[in-house]
Amino acid sequence: MTEGADPLVVLAGPTGTGKSGLSLDLADAFATRGRTVEIVGADAMQLYRGMDIGTAKLSLEDRRGVPHHLIDTLDPSETSTVAAYQLAARAAIADIRSRGNLPFLVGGSGLYVSSVIQPLDFPGTDPAIREGLEADLADLGSVGLWTRLRDQDRAAALAIDAANGRRIVRALEVIAITGRPYSAVLPEQRNAGERTRTIVLDVEPDQRPALKETLARRVQQMFADGLVAEVEALTPEALGPTARRAIGYAQAVAVLEGRQSLEEAIAETVQLTVRYVRRQRSWFGRYRDAHRLDAMRSDLVAAAADVIVCAPAADGPQVGIQ
Repeated sequence: MTEGADPLVVLAGPTGTGKSGLSLDLADAFATRGRTVEIVGADAMQLYRGMDIGTAKLSLEDRRGVPHHLIDTLDPSETSTVAAYQLAARAAIADIRSRGNLPFLVGGSGLYVSSVIQPLDFPGTDPAIREGLEADLADLGSVGLWTRLRDQDRAAALAIDAANGRRIVRALEVIAITGRPYSAVLPEQRNAGERTRTIVLDVEPDQRPALKETLARRVQQMFADGLVAEVEALTPEALGPTARRAIGYAQAVAVLEGRQSLEEAIAETVQLTVRYVRRQRSWFGRYRDAHRLDAMRSDLVAAAADVIVCAPAADGPQVGIQ
């Protein structure tokens, strides 16, 4: 990007901390100063059409007229990849800037956020190696394969959930193809190339129990709002490997297939969501250049706007919120 151009605004952080709401409040605030915000989603599951309830996807009405990109771009049968997302997100950001608007990258999928703001290159795939590893996954299970990854690349294993078979397979595939640790392609701790204003939202440690309660209520509401019916309408058979393993969706499939009761599905989804929040917190904790804001502070919008430094409107002063 050229010197003096607007930075890319990044709003990241754990699930349930209010990233979407803050992005819209900031968009409204900047609109009063003559600047238009456009949002690029960084949620791996919100890429999927029809997967709305379980991903907490904002409806068109709730988006307040703010343009959103990289939401509803894939069929549930398709497999999302970070490499494809990286290309699409960077193209969307360039397009937003070409119109003189402010790009906001908003979401909690850590590797997806990092792929945009950090210089990550993704090795290709090898069908034979992938097939062998997927057979091993079927035989050993995700925990067994994760143990193999831990033995080969401890840093990578610690960054990947032992239940995420797809990512474990990918990490072992990269090791086999490149002969290097998978952790070598994981994000560096500092941004590079893209000038950003990165805000990480979270709650203070004494508020984490309250966040867990909020997440539990949110999961219960998703099931009450019809998550199982949403999955049934998509048909479990049509869900690809990425969509089928999403938190909440995997449990809804288990209910439909008679492998879990509704109560068991809700309890497991809450447990996995809380675990995912811990991983998100760990991931974004490596962003040393980020500005960390308490999601509960009363002046959150003003504090976030103070972090963002952007070019002035055509005939106005530098944008800021008083």
